[in-house]
Amino acid sequence: MQDECTVNQTVTYLGKKWMLLIILELYKGDNYTRRFTEIKERLPGITAKVLSARLKELEEEGLVERRVEARSFPVKTEYTLTASGLELVGVIREIKRWALRWKIENRACGAQDCRDCVL
Repeated sequence: MQDECTVNQTVTYLGKKWMLLIILELYKGDNYTRRFTEIKERLPGITAKVLSARLKELEEEGLVERRVEARSFPVKTEYTLTASGLELVGVIREIKRWALRWKIENRACGAQDCRDCVL
């Protein structure tokens, strides 16, 4: 497959460890928003460095919007899915429907809505 292939580029980007799980955690948040610490707590095993890097990548791609509240201490940083990020959640849902239909490795999650999943 060519490096310039859109599918190849997308899979390479979204296939990075934690990327889709971060998007799903934001989707579960109020108004599709979570604070950095909330995301970190809900994804056991992710380091702050990796989470920060992935959120920055998602922001650069326009999938996530970052908002910093510097008037409080400690400083609060919130991340919200953009319209493009929400559209990607729709793609993830379609993958989930496919996986449920085909019962991938007989270990597919039984939740019908990704908001119901407990990671």
